[in-house]
Amino acid sequence: MAETLNREEYKGVYVFAQQVDNEISGIAYELLGKAKELAADLDTDVTAVLIGSDVKGLVDGLAQYGADKVIVVDDPELKEYRTEPYAHALASVINEYKPEIMLVGATAIGRDLGPTVSARVATGLTADCTVLEIGDFPLVPIPGKEDQQLHKQLLMTRPAFGGNTIATIACPYNRPQMATVRPGVMQKIEPVADAKAEVIEYNPGFTPNDKYVTIKEVVKAVSDTVDIMDAKILVSGGRGVGSPENFKILEDLAEAIGGTVSCSRAVVDSGWKPRDLQVGQTGKTVRPNVYFAIGISGAIQHVAGMEESDLIIAINKDEDAPIFDVADYGIVGDLNKIVPQLTEGIKAAMAEK
Repeated sequence: MAETLNREEYKGVYVFAQQVDNEISGIAYELLGKAKELAADLDTDVTAVLIGSDVKGLVDGLAQYGADKVIVVDDPELKEYRTEPYAHALASVINEYKPEIMLVGATAIGRDLGPTVSARVATGLTADCTVLEIGDFPLVPIPGKEDQQLHKQLLMTRPAFGGNTIATIACPYNRPQMATVRPGVMQKIEPVADAKAEVIEYNPGFTPNDKYVTIKEVVKAVSDTVDIMDAKILVSGGRGVGSPENFKILEDLAEAIGGTVSCSRAVVDSGWKPRDLQVGQTGKTVRPNVYFAIGISGAIQHVAGMEESDLIIAINKDEDAPIFDVADYGIVGDLNKIVPQLTEGIKAAMAEK
């Protein structure tokens, strides 16, 4: 494909606008925000690809968050997510409309859909990107081959080798340039209330085959925990908390300050807390106003999930812990003494009000 592909035919920044139960997922709005930045650098427009059944009523919301156009693939076969019909829908859109860039959220759906579609349209896919920007590739011209440097390429940056290094990847010879991005990494724009998008209805036709699974029943998990990605204040605990019972002092602090408890991977691996509460490269990316890192050493995998917090407060008995490198405020000492004192101080301050 690299030898015959005419890259000039491919235009526009496209976003897979994931919806579940006819409700747009937050990651779609985040990707539209990034797509607007990329499109401005390329002097092009932003297109959302909306796939589902009876989903046309969701178009205005996508327009308000940055979509100039919305391609709607609406068919009864697309009511619930299934790999085959959704992959057929998105791959057909790509082949028909030829986007230069295709962004997909790295959700449970996107992690399944993205690689399947990239294989069908014979292009590459960079997963779990943390930075997307337009630039030159190679980043530094090769001596004697400066004229071979390609401009206005999508540069996709992601952690590699377990988060111990950062890789910047390009897809210079194939189109579209595809990337998946984890929820919480990019920021959505402020919605424009009266924004409208050009609507394009497209249906490639769906013929069930032996790759179509049959959904017998959808069982929704019931959780009484707050989504940590929505929390304004997070009180996060690591292995240094010592035991699951000891998380009680973190819960007391969270209650006093109106926050939510979260944790590091080590805590989840130890079975102390559920994975829904995990912050980090293999957990969730969070951007709270205040992030308490208590008994967390600050491995790069954890920091990748919380470094964009507005204010980071670290409490750790090890003064050399890497978490202090990213913390705005640090307290070196025994968390079993410091956290209860902090909680009482907050309660007293609140009582005075």
